[in-house]
Amino acid sequence: MQLFISAGLILAIVLWGVVAPASLGGVFETALAAITRNFGWFYLWVVLGLVVMALILAFSRYGDLKLGTEDEEPEFSIGAWFAMLFAAGMGIGLVFWGVAEPVSHYGAPPPGIAPNTPEAANAAMRYSFFHWGLHPWAVYSIVALAIAFFQFRRGGSALVSTAVQSLPWGWARALGPLVNVLAVIATAFGVAASLGMGALQINSGLHRVLGLPVGNASQVGIIVVTTVLFLLSAITGVGKGIKWLSTFNLIMAALLALAVFVLGPTVVIIDTFTSTLGAYVSEFVRMSLRMTPFRDSGWVGGWTVFYWAWWVSWSPFVGLFIARVSRGRTIREFLLGTVLAPTLAAFVWFSVFGGTALHMEIMQGLPMAEAVKSDVSTALFAMFDALPLGGLMTVVATILVLVFFVTSGDSATLVLGMMSTGGNENPSARVKVTWGVLVAGIAISLLLAGGVKAVQTATIVFALPFTGVILLLAIALWRGVRDDWNEEQRRERALRKRMREMVDAPGR
Repeated sequence: MQLFISAGLILAIVLWGVVAPASLGGVFETALAAITRNFGWFYLWVVLGLVVMALILAFSRYGDLKLGTEDEEPEFSIGAWFAMLFAAGMGIGLVFWGVAEPVSHYGAPPPGIAPNTPEAANAAMRYSFFHWGLHPWAVYSIVALAIAFFQFRRGGSALVSTAVQSLPWGWARALGPLVNVLAVIATAFGVAASLGMGALQINSGLHRVLGLPVGNASQVGIIVVTTVLFLLSAITGVGKGIKWLSTFNLIMAALLALAVFVLGPTVVIIDTFTSTLGAYVSEFVRMSLRMTPFRDSGWVGGWTVFYWAWWVSWSPFVGLFIARVSRGRTIREFLLGTVLAPTLAAFVWFSVFGGTALHMEIMQGLPMAEAVKSDVSTALFAMFDALPLGGLMTVVATILVLVFFVTSGDSATLVLGMMSTGGNENPSARVKVTWGVLVAGIAISLLLAGGVKAVQTATIVFALPFTGVILLLAIALWRGVRDDWNEEQRRERALRKRMREMVDAPGR
């Protein structure tokens, strides 16, 4: 039943976008304005709270609890595990925004900072770290940890609703079916947002390499072809297609970053990383809670609120996927691997690509800002044009985005299949194909309804209801971890007491 309800709602929106794109775009625009104006603060508080909770759990006594039985070992190696969660979590987004976001902030910085100044450049890098650092990964990790905890320690289903239904309130238990439908819809639109942006960047890369025309026809064709590829990968299962492609892509991304680091302004990149990390730490709380109540500015809503909504919309998908591949790890190992490690990787990525692009714009006078303004999806390739071996790096980056597209798509079809079949960890090929076609349809309809702007707008709109679900997941997780820790302590005390009694028994 949940499969038909969620798929039916998604199909209706897809058809709306195809038949009347202007109407769909207008409705989403109106909803976006209302949500940004009235609920931006809500996103900021919730996401900051998840960061604090993740850090407390990682470094507290609760970190010793294992996701599974005490003698269980992880299914995947550290390298393969990290590659899969990184590819599923934000692979396409990093490649798309690695150059474009810092350069965009440089020309249009946060309110109160003059554009095209050294202060704007520093703020551009600081906010890029902020938008791709601890906050998004904390959202993913708390959702994933809640799912994994109740699945592997309590024997529950691989569903978002399992954790919510563990709460002792009748209304929370009754919310189970609604939670699953919201998770499916948020996942479908969140993944479609990234796939839409991936199609734009693949189109730009193929235009430079092969001369493929840039436009709706090419982008729809790219989505169709890559959908076939990720469905073929999804059908092979997690242990083969997804694992192999994720590992391949992580290696290729690392090599591309290393090439830019060596061929670009190496010392500037190191200085950028060092300076921005210090500014990120010192400005952490202020950035986390920044709104503009006395200034007419859409900057926070257009960037921070959008990103927080994007991470929220991806969280059921990434959460279920990370939970699926994390059995046997301790809570501490899980959180360090899913929060701190990918955050550091994102910092390095933005320092290399964003730092290089800003150096070219400010110190070398190259028109990077002009390239971003004309077409965001071409920003990365414009930077490559100014580097040695730029043509080769353009080819590698296009392949990288293509494979990230495939890994995100096949992970999404697996997770959507799990959510819509009652938590079945290995849904049928027919279910995966159904979801793959629907997600591709969403990406196409949103692109036709207004390109990246329509994709961003839809993401914020559909993420809002799931933010409330995440609050319930966090409460359920904290209660569950606390109860299991107390239970383990009681068992240990009882065991020590029995051992003392045996030692002190008469006649021994």
